[in-house]
Amino acid sequence: MDEDSRYEAVRSRDGRFDGAFFFAVETTGIYCRPSCPAVTPKRHNVRFFATAAAAQGSGFRACRRCRPDAVPGSADWNARADVVGRAMRLIGDGVVDREGVAGLAARLGYSARQVQRQLTAELGAGPVALARAQRAHTARVLLQTTDLPVTQIAFAAGFASVRQFNDTIRAVYASTPSELRAAAPQRRPARRADTPSAGIPLRLAHRGPYHAGAVFDLLAREAVPGIEEVSGAPGGRTYRRTLRLPYGTGIVAVDERPGSSGSARHRGGWLDARLHLTDLRDLTTAVQRLRRLFDLDADPYAVDERLGSDPRLAPLVAARPGLRSPGAADPEELAIRALVGPAAEQLVRRYGKALDVPCGTLTHVFPEPAVLAEAEPGGTLGALTAAFADGAVRLDPGADRDDAQAALLALPGLDGATVAAIRTRALGDPDVAPPDTDVPDSCRPWRSYAVQHLRTAGELEYR
Repeated sequence: MDEDSRYEAVRSRDGRFDGAFFFAVETTGIYCRPSCPAVTPKRHNVRFFATAAAAQGSGFRACRRCRPDAVPGSADWNARADVVGRAMRLIGDGVVDREGVAGLAARLGYSARQVQRQLTAELGAGPVALARAQRAHTARVLLQTTDLPVTQIAFAAGFASVRQFNDTIRAVYASTPSELRAAAPQRRPARRADTPSAGIPLRLAHRGPYHAGAVFDLLAREAVPGIEEVSGAPGGRTYRRTLRLPYGTGIVAVDERPGSSGSARHRGGWLDARLHLTDLRDLTTAVQRLRRLFDLDADPYAVDERLGSDPRLAPLVAARPGLRSPGAADPEELAIRALVGPAAEQLVRRYGKALDVPCGTLTHVFPEPAVLAEAEPGGTLGALTAAFADGAVRLDPGADRDDAQAALLALPGLDGATVAAIRTRALGDPDVAPPDTDVPDSCRPWRSYAVQHLRTAGELEYR
């Protein structure tokens, strides 16, 4: 989009572009999402930015009405396979907070200077600024949804010091942490203390229509006892699962929200979730993994427009607008499950890590690849888990998809269909057609969604 097209999106308050770009108003010093309900500013006072971090770096503060930091992520970062797209996925997963810019660069196979230059040139902000914007959003969520002490929130959000935390909150939101907490809507009565086990309520935003039923059907069909469950009747189900995270473990519950098809102004909607974490530093990572699992950053308008032009797919798209291509909460777990199928339940019982406090039917975390590589060293499972354990195969958000596919195909016993499933789900590739599947090239770059439509309609079998 050129700037005139972006301004027209702002004038029409078109939520289809929330997260795709941001606009700032020079006379107010505030930046917003395109669908902001405020009075449309004059064109000559508007500046456009690719990321919230770039707007913040230019001295603009987040709008208190539209909360531009809470928009769905740009669909580009999941679709793109270049270094910028891979970097954005890794930053979203918290790599900069945990490993620094040097760690990010090492995962991408570039120097820190090259990564800085490419991100700044395209997005207007480097990795530190992008991570800082993410930390600010995490801090706001904790301030407004829990009664945790401010000091604890500062370190949980990834800040190095309370002073850095205070300065960032003032710069981004033009408020102190206490003022930001007081401004939270519908504050619940204060309690003596919150703990990570109390759970953090979240709204996981998406753009446009979201066909939740098909996603929850798939999760219910695949659920592995001990680590996952889906309860409730269709239309009001809850998906719960355990998570293995960098600093600890977690349990998440996500509610099905039927009819989440967006409003007349394309504002999209959200899924309600609650996170229980043993270490709050895992909040950002856990949220990003849920977003990938439920494919919440997709652009359903672009997908449906392309697939709807195909005569075979057009009626399927019309019947299920906003159908998503689910990803994975744990890429390595997904790959192992794609290989072993129903035997995953036995692996959980034998080698899964037991939760300190079971939660209903959730009793374990899926076993780590290194544990499985030692316990089951033979066959294809042993080769796959050993490759994960020694780093020969990487499926993290910044992995090169072509390199990962080649490494998987080189392992003994992995067939093309299994590797295609791993590339679609674990690597979040939106453009995968399994072998011997009739999906026309006209569906590119959304063939994964075409396959999902065909499977949901019963025209293809699920793997």
